[in-house]
Amino acid sequence: MMHRSLTRFDLSPAEIQLVGRALTDASAGKPAVEIQDWGPKIDALARERGSRQLEKQKAASAAYLEKAAIEPGAERLPSGLVYRELRPGLGASPRSTDQVKVHYRGTLIDGTEFDSSYRRNEPATFALNGVIKCWTEGVQKMKVGGKSLLVCPSDLAYGDGGRPAIPGGAALVFEVELLDVQTTP
Repeated sequence: MMHRSLTRFDLSPAEIQLVGRALTDASAGKPAVEIQDWGPKIDALARERGSRQLEKQKAASAAYLEKAAIEPGAERLPSGLVYRELRPGLGASPRSTDQVKVHYRGTLIDGTEFDSSYRRNEPATFALNGVIKCWTEGVQKMKVGGKSLLVCPSDLAYGDGGRPAIPGGAALVFEVELLDVQTTP
């Protein structure tokens, strides 16, 4: 958890050593600097470094989306979503107002898994219009029994703010298997 909190600072190896020393000093009750002196400076550093990390993430995500869009069978939609059918389905396609049952795996562009219904060994059921825009758009292209890959630009996922396990500006990759559709009237 501390690592996640510190990620936004984009620390160099030398700065990471300083953080380690500061933790050791503070836990011994002998901090080398007082928080009152450094607190305001830390907020400014977090903003500056966070902006730098965001720009790096956006650049890497844009490059990944470009590469994904030229994969065989890939289709780039007007929204920027890259959709690729992995296995065709035979059933109905959901509407945005329908409830769907899916199995999925979500990863960052470096392959780091941040969520998986497969890992939990339980499919997820949700209203399709109650999830990120990428899912609402991409899953509507699927048919029951099908499996697809959705490569989501950050603005169709969690945007610049990200989530605890998802950096701001990150493109996300989802492998989605549509198991069932509950049509709403």
